Amino acid sequence: MQPFTTLTGVAAPMRAVNIDTDQIIPKDYLKTIKRTGLGKGLFADKRYRDDGSENPDFVLNKPAYRKSEILVGGDNFGCGSSREHAPWALQDFGIRCVISTSFADIFYNNCFKNGVLPITVSPEDLEKLFDDADRGANATVTVDLAAQTIQGPDGGTLHFDIEPFRKHCLLNGLDDIGLTLEKGAAIETYEAKLAERAWA
Repeated sequence: MQPFTTLTGVAAPMRAVNIDTDQIIPKDYLKTIKRTGLGKGLFADKRYRDDGSENPDFVLNKPAYRKSEILVGGDNFGCGSSREHAPWALQDFGIRCVISTSFADIFYNNCFKNGVLPITVSPEDLEKLFDDADRGANATVTVDLAAQTIQGPDGGTLHFDIEPFRKHCLLNGLDDIGLTLEKGAAIETYEAKLAERAWA
């Protein structure tokens, strides 16, 4: 998993509340178990018209936000079904951080396991970030995980909370497999002792 340290870029504003996982990645894209290639399906029902052409009114199709790595969303982001494809699609599109006032629990947990940083802020701070994001390419936002800060284009800084263990995992690029591999030496020692006892 790619470590998350500091991220600077244009934030895309999505003011809608209750953006569920079916909106993030529609069910038509759930036939694969690969984590790659899902970016094309991210918000597909909103990004594309019925004929397959792009919807120019959708935020991620606008020139200023096509390469956004930060998404500012409304309350209860990631609600709905528990599909892990949702953070896979965000990651594959290039979005590494989602900021909202609240997240659905399963989506929130899945983000950390897939290298996406979900940040919870107050409604007042979210409105400020929406205002910053509305400025498009003229304004960039910096997320510093180590310092637990979000810096706006005008120099204002917000602090966010995160559990120390989750922070450690993201900073070091550790998913569940990576955490297990950190114990590699202890596992090998145990397996060697177990093998010896098996022949005793």
